[in-house]
Amino acid sequence: MKVQRVVITGLGVVSSLGLGWRTFWNALLAGCSGIREIRYIDTTGFPTHYGGEVESFNASDFMSAKAEKRLGRATQFTLAASRMALDDAGVHQLSDSRIGICLGTTMADIQALEEINSTWTDTREHRVRSSLVAKYPSCTMSAGVAWQLGFTGPNVMIPTACAAGNYALAYAYDLLCLRKADLMVAGGADAFSRIAFMGFNRLFAVAPERCQPFDRNRKGMIVGEGAGMLVLERLEAAEARRAPIYGEIVAYGLSCDANHMTIPHIAGVKAAMQNALRAAQISPEEVNYINAHGTGTPANDRTEAQAIREVFGKHASTLPVSSIKSMIGHAMGAASALESIATILAVKSDHIPPTINFETPDPECDIDCVPNTSRRQRVSIALKNAFAFGGNNACVVYRKYS
Repeated sequence: MKVQRVVITGLGVVSSLGLGWRTFWNALLAGCSGIREIRYIDTTGFPTHYGGEVESFNASDFMSAKAEKRLGRATQFTLAASRMALDDAGVHQLSDSRIGICLGTTMADIQALEEINSTWTDTREHRVRSSLVAKYPSCTMSAGVAWQLGFTGPNVMIPTACAAGNYALAYAYDLLCLRKADLMVAGGADAFSRIAFMGFNRLFAVAPERCQPFDRNRKGMIVGEGAGMLVLERLEAAEARRAPIYGEIVAYGLSCDANHMTIPHIAGVKAAMQNALRAAQISPEEVNYINAHGTGTPANDRTEAQAIREVFGKHASTLPVSSIKSMIGHAMGAASALESIATILAVKSDHIPPTINFETPDPECDIDCVPNTSRRQRVSIALKNAFAFGGNNACVVYRKYS
């Protein structure tokens, strides 16, 4: 069977650094931070008060009043990012059974459940609006986007937590390779919620004010939100319609630690990267850049850095590895999708975004984390790492289009 080449032809971004991939990318290269005091929820009583919130989003710019009322905030982000990605790709005919969506999330539209809970606890009223119940199941996210855009092809939700965006891109890649779809819109989305903020604080995983991946004095992650959606299609189709091509998705590798619900295990992390390299049929020395999971928590950064050293050997000493969570926070299901967009733009532009807030090297994280300032460097092949609760790991390989 002929090997199919799959390329990225459109990018859509909703992030704490702004809307649209150009705004997002320029801010990343400038080392800007989208982390600020939280406004979406009342953080009184919490030990931390900072997050990567989306502040410039206006749902009415992307959907009707009816849709805005029916769709939760995470789904609204997804729809907006999908519209941007399709416009960017020059795709206008959407009502097609060969066009589908594959979406990753951690919490889905959990705000609906929070509102139901508030109704019960604050008013003692046990009757709730049916529209709230309808918003909560994660399947309604991709279904809502399909309803708005007219997609009648494959419609898949993948809830593998903080690696979900990578998983969604990998599954969309498979559907295209197997010719079960002609075009896929894929990525991830999550919106800020009280339960996510509370949960990470209860795990003592949240930094007081800033995220410092790989820094010796790192104190934890910062909760974020957003959506990243990418248009994927087979190379021959993209070339035939003269679509813009950002780069190629070559392969992916998956693994599960099967070890601990929240603590990463080096064997699983290594396996994801090794499986990706094997599937792509490339050597470690051919990789020019890794966009790290890089949460800023002590255990995650230490494990990821050690795994990179063991997989890449001597090459790890000169291999750039940066984390944009230092700028946008941890956007959960949107994280690896937004970070995949940053990775493919690094491949396209030969420009690597930095890890900001880096001050003190950590001997246990002995890697080149591109500290504080972006770097111009040839990037022909890049990896995007993503690790999640439950030990779900996913690594995607991107290559320069030629």
